[in-house]
Amino acid sequence: MMARHRIYTASVASVYPLYVAKAEKKGRTRAEVDAIIGWLTGYSADALQAELDAGTDFETFFAQAPAMNPARAAITGTICGVRIEAIEEETMRGIRYLDKLIDDLAKGRTMDKILRVG
Repeated sequence: MMARHRIYTASVASVYPLYVAKAEKKGRTRAEVDAIIGWLTGYSADALQAELDAGTDFETFFAQAPAMNPARAAITGTICGVRIEAIEEETMRGIRYLDKLIDDLAKGRTMDKILRVG
């Protein structure tokens, strides 16, 4: 069995400011980052803040997500040189989905396109 990746035990709160900084550097907002996380996981803004305050790790964050969006399967492409759709482990795939959505935000895609609306 392979050793678990260290991102599993990293707190979401330790990475969240990096997501926000990446977005803001490109003229996007924290509210958009929060909307993406909510769309993907079902966490409300208050629930997300509670998880950040609690120091919840990524493995727990995704395992206890209120409602993983079924449309997430439409997220394709590569992140860190790996095709997202080829990632078999569910938690890692969830983390990479989030990475890809934040990348799309920073690249200037519209929220409708990022959130697969329409």
